[in-house]
Amino acid sequence: MPLRDRLLAALVAVLWGVNFVAIHFSLEHFPPFFLVALRFLVLAIPTVLFVKWPGVKVRWLLGYGLGFGILQFAFLYAGMSAGMPPGLASLVLQASAPFTVVLAALWLRERLSVVQGVGILIAVAGLGVIAAERAGVSALLPVVLTLFGALGWAFGNICSRQAKPVSPLGLTMWMSVVPPVPLLVLSLLVEGPARIGESLATAFTLEALPAMLGLAYTVLLGTVVGSGIWVTLMKRNPSSRVAPFSMLVPVAGFTSAWLILGEVPNAGDLVGGAIVIAGVLIATVPWRGRRSRPGFDADARPTTTGEPTAPAAPPAPSRPSAVGIRHD
Repeated sequence: MPLRDRLLAALVAVLWGVNFVAIHFSLEHFPPFFLVALRFLVLAIPTVLFVKWPGVKVRWLLGYGLGFGILQFAFLYAGMSAGMPPGLASLVLQASAPFTVVLAALWLRERLSVVQGVGILIAVAGLGVIAAERAGVSALLPVVLTLFGALGWAFGNICSRQAKPVSPLGLTMWMSVVPPVPLLVLSLLVEGPARIGESLATAFTLEALPAMLGLAYTVLLGTVVGSGIWVTLMKRNPSSRVAPFSMLVPVAGFTSAWLILGEVPNAGDLVGGAIVIAGVLIATVPWRGRRSRPGFDADARPTTTGEPTAPAAPPAPSRPSAVGIRHD
């Protein structure tokens, strides 16, 4: 992997780590469910107008939008609104990696190796340390909500894998069409028209400037720029070389939260976080001698990132087909 690509991968990890601080600022002005709807609406409008259809079955696009867009971000934003610190959120969301491995084993019948099983157990133990550190209900609830967000991301990973898009970034962009309407309905029911209206009426005031800048960051730098660079790296390098850079996301998340917000993690969070990262690495990084079932490329698995991205493009079929690549 060239030095240039390594630096680009590290840059993406920093962009995604800082993304959690940007979300924090946006949540200080907008209610969480409406903020998610607004985030994807800003992406959906130019996507429909200018981005080519990714050539996938609608059911997998809807599944990807449900898991990656609706469930992940609704729970993540709700958790952060309930008090989940940005740095810790960037770490706990990494649980999506072992969740993806387990769902792939249950749903796609991909074989779960002993090494993967050990990695998952280690990651769960790390999350247990964090939960024990935040044993009070008020402190534990944000962690649980963020974990549900990680599970939603894992479900989206499985659907995006099944979609087998010709353009992975195109799939990510078109996925943004799915969340806005359901999340807007949810926001109206839970947060109410008055709260939504007030946040919009004051959106362009000086007090709301950090929130608007945070929203712009998550859309432009966190999603478009970060995902665009990441997908490009995944196309021209083995995913096993690129994916481990996502482990820098919690480092960037904790560092940016400390520098910008003065958020200092406690010892229990740091210990639990180190255990989680070790478990995720063991469960997701291909190890020499690991075997996969026929037709499954171990390096083509969904990646683990602080900001979800599209999967790498699928390998070409091993034999000619009259209809080309199957999309089922």
